[in-house]
Amino acid sequence: MGAEVISLGCGLNLSESEELRGLLAAESDLVVINSCAVTAEAVRQTRQAIRKARRANPAARLLVTGCAAEVERSALSAMPEVDGLIANTVKLDPRAWNVAPLRADLRQHTRAFIAVQNGCDHACTFCVIPQGRGPSRSLPIADVLSEIERHLALGAQEVVLTGVDLTSWGHDLSAPAQLGELAGAILCAFPQLPRLRLSSVDGAEIDPHLFDLIASQPRIMPHLHLSLQHGDGLILKRMKRRHTRAQAVTLVAALRDRRPDIAIGADLIAGFPTETDAAHQANLSIVEELEIVHGHVFPYSPRPGTPAARMPQVGPAQIKARAAQLRAAIAAQRARWLASLLGKPLEVLAERDGTGHAPNFARVQLPPGTEAGKIVHITPTRIAEGLLA
Repeated sequence: MGAEVISLGCGLNLSESEELRGLLAAESDLVVINSCAVTAEAVRQTRQAIRKARRANPAARLLVTGCAAEVERSALSAMPEVDGLIANTVKLDPRAWNVAPLRADLRQHTRAFIAVQNGCDHACTFCVIPQGRGPSRSLPIADVLSEIERHLALGAQEVVLTGVDLTSWGHDLSAPAQLGELAGAILCAFPQLPRLRLSSVDGAEIDPHLFDLIASQPRIMPHLHLSLQHGDGLILKRMKRRHTRAQAVTLVAALRDRRPDIAIGADLIAGFPTETDAAHQANLSIVEELEIVHGHVFPYSPRPGTPAARMPQVGPAQIKARAAQLRAAIAAQRARWLASLLGKPLEVLAERDGTGHAPNFARVQLPPGTEAGKIVHITPTRIAEGLLA
């Protein structure tokens, strides 16, 4: 049956969890929590998942890996439910688990998540991820192509490139490269691949070749999720982000000019230290200006050892209220966008749960009996519980 792997957090964790299921396919009575530490809430959810997994598997060996296993090492190792921690940097090494280097092809998703980059060299003032993931490391092109070939042989119709700081891919290679080169190599090597999607990207690091591919290549999905974090210029400086509000607006406008159907997603933090009412309004207004339809809102929480934790803090109640306002603004923008897609034909990749995703990442309810892994043509006529149908 193999180990049970419980994944929390980002797309990179999801990709690594799939690898762990293959690595630990011969192991029984083992539960692995692949944890997240991006916010205090993520750590709380990790602890909750550990307790729940222990209640469900009282006799199993329970191990924790992921970012929380680095950042919250002492606290997690002290939990009575935890039998041990596996360092995040070695979690895909069989030796860390004391297992044979067995690799099983256990395809859990119709899309293949390929982790092409890990770690981060930046020092955003709110973030502990460099502590949990280490410096930026890139998977060479040949290794990426080999991994994609394996998934395509299993029938994957879409490849999603993931990473902690995806657009920094290639900077550390012996022959430095940029993400546009990797995307171009994938499209060239696999003309049979229908869909290539990028996970979260840093707009400041989108190289010219990558921009042209996103803007013009139909096999790259018209869906860009930006690591934006805020809409106020001064807050972006205090975060030590490498873009301004104006640069984000210019990037999206330039992409929309070339590819009008592109859907924009973004990460936004509510209640960052020193955030005034005016800064919060700037955060709200960026949702409409960029037409953000796929939004991840993070209520700010101070992380240990980060510069932002030492800045003047916004009160918890105000953070919660501002996060709710951001979510409402994104929901309203998303509702208008979904309504604009009614009556328009979409190519939808069917998932195993009876739904699927269009190229712009709109989620679609599929007719009963639709075969998972197939790309089907759907013309939605209604919206039901946030899904096109």
